[in-house]
Amino acid sequence: MKRYYIIGCLLTLIQLHTYGQAQTPPAVVAGIPVNYDEQQVGAYSLPDPLTAQDGTKVTDTDAWLHKRRPEIVKMFEALQFGKAPGKPAGMRFEVFDKGTPVFGGAAIRKQVTIYLSKDTLHKMDLLIYLPAKAVKPSPLLLQVSFFPNSLAVEDPGVKPGFMWDKTGHKVPAVKTRPATLPVERFIANGIGIATVYYGDIEPDFKEGIRYGIRGLYLKPGAEQPADDEWGAISAWAWGLSRAMDYLQTDRSVDDRRIAVTGASRLGKTALWTGAHDTRFALVIASISGEGGAALSRRNYGETVKHITDTSRYFYQFAPNYHGYSDKVSSLPMDGHMLISLVAPRPLLLQTGNTDYWSDPKGEFLAAVAAEPVYRLFGKQGPGTDVMPAAGDTSLLHPLGYYMHAGGHAVLPGDYDVFITFIHKYMK
Repeated sequence: MKRYYIIGCLLTLIQLHTYGQAQTPPAVVAGIPVNYDEQQVGAYSLPDPLTAQDGTKVTDTDAWLHKRRPEIVKMFEALQFGKAPGKPAGMRFEVFDKGTPVFGGAAIRKQVTIYLSKDTLHKMDLLIYLPAKAVKPSPLLLQVSFFPNSLAVEDPGVKPGFMWDKTGHKVPAVKTRPATLPVERFIANGIGIATVYYGDIEPDFKEGIRYGIRGLYLKPGAEQPADDEWGAISAWAWGLSRAMDYLQTDRSVDDRRIAVTGASRLGKTALWTGAHDTRFALVIASISGEGGAALSRRNYGETVKHITDTSRYFYQFAPNYHGYSDKVSSLPMDGHMLISLVAPRPLLLQTGNTDYWSDPKGEFLAAVAAEPVYRLFGKQGPGTDVMPAAGDTSLLHPLGYYMHAGGHAVLPGDYDVFITFIHKYMK
């Protein structure tokens, strides 16, 4: 048990910290070659987000919202992320930390257990910090985290957390490094911050369905979801919507100004959450890569074939997605259309210039291809097809793009960009 727990922690640390530095990307993954040569990307064409399935052109916001957008949502539900259930009838909230002053009195901490079913087995802990001096409900950024709350922040008053090992057991979360979420920086800028551990919703391994929320919804006799039913990413996104359900009841939070963020597979999660749940006013998707904002049709870095290989992350998606591993061009949608579902709400894509595996250029090109949808609403996208240099903050438009100098990570300076983006569009 201990061995699996240590391995899981090391893998997460490698992905989000070591990968923040430039390094040689893998040439072969799961026995499948990886292309990093722009000359070998090949030609591809993207489906038009503004052409409906019946061939008609979408020329106004009403047609987008009531015709084309629902079509695209159904595509991603059926073919990529999987259909998720609605709000559970037995859900309830237990606020066990009702408002403790922390950080020298600058913030108020709240802790809430959200019960996701009628029993007490399926539950998640939501940790919230709000500016103590706020005179009106505060805007808030909700982060989905790789770490239990007690490891996500530097606050000894947070309820001790547990992490999953790969034997199907939760083990105490042991601190091995400083927390990276700069809570005090957000508070100083008048922004609340909340975090939830994705493993509280469902463990991140192929057998995780046995212990996570999806297992509760399996059809009688089934051990796996149907081909068009939810993968783990959709389950984590579903959990974030349940966090939103609580936040809408908290009078200290402005429920019209709640943003969502995550990184890597949780960047995909944040993007799908914001695309599917329009209650989120703003989305920051970090290093979301393949299956997120990057273009799947662009043969660069990780591909659908890599990510859905049975030795890797097939369980994170609807089973149907694996069927397109060798015929990506047959998909009726791509990353630019996932981006378009957030319109007209602000969306920031954060990447790293040496994160070749996640294809930062593919994310930029997806934003360019999604801009016509934002333009329908009078909102600006990149406004150029020239990729910005690392560190360039000139593209913080409603459909924004920012690339740091570094790899697969959210770096300390990225949070300053996030704060700027939130202040700009969630006043």
